[in-house]
Amino acid sequence: MKVGTVTEIKKHEYRVGLTPKGVEAFVKHGHEVLVQKGAGEGSAFPDALYKAAGAKIVDKAEDIFAQADMIYKVKEPLEAEYKLIREGQILYTYLHLAPDRLLTDALLKSKCIGIAFETIKDSRGQLPCLIPMSQIAGRLAIQEGAKYLEKPFGGRGVLLSGVPGVPKAEVVVLGAGTVGANAVKIAVGFGARVTVLDVNLQKLEYLEDIYGAALNTQYSTPQNIDAILPTADLVIGAVLIPGSATPQVIKKAHLKTMKPGSVIVDVAIDQGGSSEASHVTYHDNPVYTEDGVVNYCVGNMPGAVANTSTLALENATLNYGLAIADKGVAAALKADKGLLEGLNTFKGKVTYKGVSDAHGLPYVPATEVLS
Repeated sequence: MKVGTVTEIKKHEYRVGLTPKGVEAFVKHGHEVLVQKGAGEGSAFPDALYKAAGAKIVDKAEDIFAQADMIYKVKEPLEAEYKLIREGQILYTYLHLAPDRLLTDALLKSKCIGIAFETIKDSRGQLPCLIPMSQIAGRLAIQEGAKYLEKPFGGRGVLLSGVPGVPKAEVVVLGAGTVGANAVKIAVGFGARVTVLDVNLQKLEYLEDIYGAALNTQYSTPQNIDAILPTADLVIGAVLIPGSATPQVIKKAHLKTMKPGSVIVDVAIDQGGSSEASHVTYHDNPVYTEDGVVNYCVGNMPGAVANTSTLALENATLNYGLAIADKGVAAALKADKGLLEGLNTFKGKVTYKGVSDAHGLPYVPATEVLS
């Protein structure tokens, strides 16, 4: 199979789909790999390393899209890339289609095969290709939140840990999944007072067992959210329904009740956001203030730590990509039910229920399109 990796064109996105080691793996399996010139530089992987691994360096993304059977990238295609996607071409990347009707329509029109990292499942029912980026985003959320709590960045001027004789900052984490658990880990490590809310009592019990008295846990209800947000200095939006639009549990009215200069980091913005006040921002202008609250809503947070993120992402996605290339897409999907969960579109049909429900489009089960 001919596999192509292109430079990501999303603003301040520095990750790359394949590292030189990933290229080497595909080449050893007998496949040809095309890498766009400079694609890996933002992640500290120069073209020379790709050449040494056996890749062919190609100047233009258009040429890679025109030649490759599978496009292996990081972020969802942007409008400038829609016209490049070919019928039957495998698009292997994060797609986040539920909140994006324009992209969904573009993929259906192209009749490509869209396999989304974020909905692939492993044998335990977990999301192996989403987990590493969620881990990074959860940890980074506290780092970024701490920065924007500083007065020069528009925040309240609060130190997460406090100092002796001065209260610690109040950190509220909405959601105890991978993002939330990693945010809790770093917030507790910073020495903040941390409260996490979720509807899954097992997750809350697990986190309480780990952190004991350092963590306060609450069952997530509208009433508890109403009560906790006015106390918060930093709120992490970590709510997720895989492949579907995120419930917006923070209402615009909540912002008026929060402390002036408090910060919301909405990690769920890729799937529509945890807050009604959220809209996508970028690393060059990551925050805006509404009703006195600083909102950080960068849609590709892990891109800020591109070297770490690229290595972690490839660890999770490479073996699935190799299976697709080695067996062919249909055989690979049939052989692995978890990989089949990643199939979001197939030659003009929506094959993931969450995407179908989000946009009111006809749903065709993935097993049917492959039969």
